[in-house]
Amino acid sequence: MTTREEIDEVINWCEEVKKEKGVMYTVERNAFRDKIRWMARFPLIEIDRPKETANKQNLVYDSTMRSLWQYMNNIWMEIIPDVGLSIGREEKE
Repeated sequence: MTTREEIDEVINWCEEVKKEKGVMYTVERNAFRDKIRWMARFPLIEIDRPKETANKQNLVYDSTMRSLWQYMNNIWMEIIPDVGLSIGREEKE
């Protein structure tokens, strides 16, 4: 399950790396592979690299939109938090 807190943690890390390196774009080893379960499938994080040239197996961070992107079903899709739904009825007291 992808949470807003996990997404924000990755975005903040990307912003820090970008600021520290001071380059147009950078490709970094995924520091979250062992920490955040859904991040384990991405070997690298490409910060501000155009999606047209990014590796489709990597996560892409777009600082202009402050968003994370993954390649799935032949298109780049933004990673958004999962919404937990409860099926059933609530008991009234």
